[in-house]
Amino acid sequence: MKRSAIDPEAVRTELVARLKAAANPTKAKAMQAYMKTTMPFWGVSNPAVRIICREVFARHPVTAKEDWLAVARHLWRTAKRREEWFAAIEWTGLRAARAWQQPDVLPLYEEMIVSSAWWDTVDVLAVHRVGAVLKNDPAKLKPILLRWAKDDDLWKRRTAILSQLHFKQATDLDFLFATMKPSLERKEFWLRKAIGWALRHQARCHEAEILAFVRAHEGQLSGLTKREALKHLR
Repeated sequence: MKRSAIDPEAVRTELVARLKAAANPTKAKAMQAYMKTTMPFWGVSNPAVRIICREVFARHPVTAKEDWLAVARHLWRTAKRREEWFAAIEWTGLRAARAWQQPDVLPLYEEMIVSSAWWDTVDVLAVHRVGAVLKNDPAKLKPILLRWAKDDDLWKRRTAILSQLHFKQATDLDFLFATMKPSLERKEFWLRKAIGWALRHQARCHEAEILAFVRAHEGQLSGLTKREALKHLR
């Protein structure tokens, strides 16, 4: 069996040591209270986490997809503080991994989305990771995300809706609307907000189509969704 070129535990040990050295207990309590999570924080800001990740990850260059996945899984599954989850997400976005954002990594992102179940992790994964896989292989991803759009897990629904957020002119509007329709009358704030957010983003490039969609489904859309969708339109 081929020996891994990277020891996932070595990456984790160095990363946690750096986060611990930068920890601020006072900020950690405030961050946890603001985010309303049961998982504690180190009290390290997101920009500082990114700097730490960049420095630590540079000492562990990855050249094989199997190693990249192994480290990602280990960082995620052993995390005790929320910044360690953020670091795992940063690892999945390594420049070296751009070509590896393919349908076979979706189970990892699904695990991250379902287990973290909160907007601070899910939205990054939805827009930047699942979105990257969708861009690389839309034929395989679209049927999967259409199933996610009907899933019992609201975070998988939110992910499907937000997956094209930065696609601009390349957005498949029919697919976008199809991911939204199963949730149009759902009461959860996170779904109503996601639909409005996605519509607002797409209105920058597809104003007429977004207006038409909102008018066609006005009776199903919540006030929050409509306000978000039409925020910057005439």
